[in-house]
Amino acid sequence: MFSGKPKHSLQMSVILFLLLAFCSEIAGTVAGFGSSVFFVPLAGFFFDFHEVLALTSILHVFSNAAKLILFRSHVQWRLLFLLGIPSTIFVILGAYLSTRLEFRYTELILGLFLIAFSTFFLLRPEVKLSPRPLNAITAGGAAGFLAGLIGTGGAIGGLALGAFDLEKNVFVATSAAIDSGVDFSRMIVYLRSGFLTAESFWLIPALLVLAFAGSYAGKVLLNKIRQESFRKIVLILVLLIGITTLGGFIRHLIAP
Repeated sequence: MFSGKPKHSLQMSVILFLLLAFCSEIAGTVAGFGSSVFFVPLAGFFFDFHEVLALTSILHVFSNAAKLILFRSHVQWRLLFLLGIPSTIFVILGAYLSTRLEFRYTELILGLFLIAFSTFFLLRPEVKLSPRPLNAITAGGAAGFLAGLIGTGGAIGGLALGAFDLEKNVFVATSAAIDSGVDFSRMIVYLRSGFLTAESFWLIPALLVLAFAGSYAGKVLLNKIRQESFRKIVLILVLLIGITTLGGFIRHLIAP
């Protein structure tokens, strides 16, 4: 929490938190699977786990709206339904379980998973998942469940969408459309469960501004990236997310 800190330290913490949120939004737009995979492990340095879930869902709701405005003509409707419906169903289950259960090794499992899969596809770029409906439905359900449970599942959805070898603007637009139902559903569960404290309400308008500003900056950056480089950038970002997540688990493990 920000409260209880000296004034100078408090100001620096607020500035750093908002800067990280803005950078996460830019990176999430470029990667195409949202800011939560970056924002969740970084926000954990400032807030407890449940408040991170609430703030992440709010940022993502604003972020999805921004991306749909900026990329609205590029949505791939078939993949939206194949991934979006199971994602929305399973995110509610994951969000409900987050209010009831504590998973000590979730960060470890997710971190190792992201590192293994991103490394595999970076080393074997010729390997792609078959664009079958079953792959999309399975990935959508897994991404939604993890998003609800631990605040970030977009990397799995990103890996699935990447396997379909979409054009970069289609990738970003479709990912945002899928996440719209996912993030709104889990936000309702988190807020009804009291995850967001009253002292953090002032962050909501700040997150709204950062979501739109970061999405726009990400769109500008995305237009400067060559199509053939895009898939590699996505996988490198997923690898960095996995390393960050694994580092968070180790930090919690050794903390007194």
